[in-house]
Amino acid sequence: MNFTKKIAAAVMAAMLASSAYAGDKDIAVIVGSAQDGFWNMVKKGVDDAKLMVEANGGTVNFMQTQNYDNFGPDLASLIEQAVAQGAKGIAIPNWLPESETPALKAARDKGVVIVSFNAGQSEMGNYGALNYFGSDEYLAGVEGGKYLASHGAKKILCHIQNPGAVNLETRCKGVQDGAKAAGADTFILRVPANLDQDMNGTSEAIKSELIADTSIDAVITLAAWAADAAANSIEQQGQGRKIQLGTFDMSASVLDRISKGTQTFAIDQQPYLQGFLATSMLFANLKFGTAIATKPVLTGPAIVDASNVASAIEGVKLGAR
Repeated sequence: MNFTKKIAAAVMAAMLASSAYAGDKDIAVIVGSAQDGFWNMVKKGVDDAKLMVEANGGTVNFMQTQNYDNFGPDLASLIEQAVAQGAKGIAIPNWLPESETPALKAARDKGVVIVSFNAGQSEMGNYGALNYFGSDEYLAGVEGGKYLASHGAKKILCHIQNPGAVNLETRCKGVQDGAKAAGADTFILRVPANLDQDMNGTSEAIKSELIADTSIDAVITLAAWAADAAANSIEQQGQGRKIQLGTFDMSASVLDRISKGTQTFAIDQQPYLQGFLATSMLFANLKFGTAIATKPVLTGPAIVDASNVASAIEGVKLGAR
């Protein structure tokens, strides 16, 4: 076979391989609000995994809700939309089982392979999810509660920005149990869901509690943006009152405060890995039939404090932490 024929044969083989997989290995990755910066880190992981998916003839459709106002029904609609568009696999957190689990069961009944990530570890068996990639929310909360108590906290305020979301409620339950085991109390502050991402409203809500109860000497939030709001509330209490601050998740501002000593710690769940592993492992299962034997695959929790904040800052600069 001469060189020209070899090239032609190679091109034909590539076309046949592409057509064999086009449309039957497409996956949808469904996440939270487009207004929530947390999902940028997840998307970076998805985008990096997408390079492998596309190199092997597949596609990735990254889908987000507009906000959190009608969260459960919006997620169910996105699941139904993904199925209608022909997705053969769906990667999605399960925050609100009442809305999501029935839609995921219906998708599974149609042959769609499901992967849970970020939230839904306890629900994954109800719709036969392939695996779960994320942190153990309860254990993360326990570690956070213990950490604050071991550093002197006696009463911890745990802020929930979207009441009823399973992962958030589980986090605060863990904080409560971890703090209690270490001799501290916990007050759970549930604010209306329309305050999610509302810096001023959240700051005022936390400040009101700090003013009303001067025994609160620590605050833990469940998102990095909420830690910014809490930091404002704490700063307004003045230097005479020492209030520790911890949070789930990280950002440049969170890590800057840890570096400066105005925030105690952050709990990293490694969202980049959640997006990367959920996308790449789902596609690999669809195309190659591979699966990780370990279930669930935990990406956290990990405590970031003054002892290791420098390495975390480097990851934030690259958009992955």
